[in-house]
Amino acid sequence: MTGWWQTVWQTAQAEFADLDDPANLTQLFIRLSVALTLGGILGFEREMAGRDAGIRTHMMVSVGSALFVLVPLQAGFSQDNLSRVLQGLVSGIGFLGAGAIIKLNAEREVRGLTTAASLWMAAGIGMAAGMGREATAILSLALALLILSGARLIGKPRSSGDDKHR
Repeated sequence: MTGWWQTVWQTAQAEFADLDDPANLTQLFIRLSVALTLGGILGFEREMAGRDAGIRTHMMVSVGSALFVLVPLQAGFSQDNLSRVLQGLVSGIGFLGAGAIIKLNAEREVRGLTTAASLWMAAGIGMAAGMGREATAILSLALALLILSGARLIGKPRSSGDDKHR
């Protein structure tokens, strides 16, 4: 029976061998942490604006996007295959964003467009962090915050534009 348990233990160890190198573990930790933090900051802004998709939602989208990029990179996917992953991720987040958009009545009253766009942005930020483009992710967050917060200060929202319907 000892041989059987040894085989089980070795198999279990092999299943967790993708992070056996401290450098890989550190890289994974940094990239996911950056995605988590930046997604949380973006979500905090949306939560402070009173929107339904807040900190947790934006963190999940950002970290999930980073993970969907990290795993293919760790597996050694080619650029073509990674491109397909990115295309699928962008499309999938589009469906998630569509769920955040609500049409209230027949008079063109639509809500959730800005929240859907911020979820899409959180995915982009997560993808950048997952690919090791942390500075790009941080700059993108700064621009998103400028758009979300700064646009409120510039002028009052239009009657049927994006700014009114967040």
